[in-house]
Amino acid sequence: MSVSPSLFRHALRVRWSEVDPQGVVFNPNYFVYADVAGTEFFRSIGVLQTTVPDLLECYAVDAQAQFKAPARFDDLLDITVAAERLGRSSFTLAIDIHRDGTLLVAVRMVYVRAHDGVSVALSDDFRARLAAAGGQNAA
Repeated sequence: MSVSPSLFRHALRVRWSEVDPQGVVFNPNYFVYADVAGTEFFRSIGVLQTTVPDLLECYAVDAQAQFKAPARFDDLLDITVAAERLGRSSFTLAIDIHRDGTLLVAVRMVYVRAHDGVSVALSDDFRARLAAAGGQNAA
């Protein structure tokens, strides 16, 4: 994926505690990085200031990562986040982790808003904020 200047960007430096004995980032930490960048993305579009109840009712139902190359201790990572898909009660975040312009890991997170295990529609305000950040309506 080529990096678009309109994507949300978050910088993160790899800490010593995140690498394994081989000196590379332990794979599950990429999901932590995705979560940190996703939270900052939501802050940037006003979700944490206005529609946090919606976010607190959203649950990750699918998480996928494609590992292209490893990150190492003290690497400065550039993490991009985009609302890739927007449905009635769900949305997908595309979170790509780069170092020096090279894609290291492509993460896709699918979230569903639910009450008591039953999906419910995303609020109009939440949907509008995600749509403005690039989310496309599901067909």
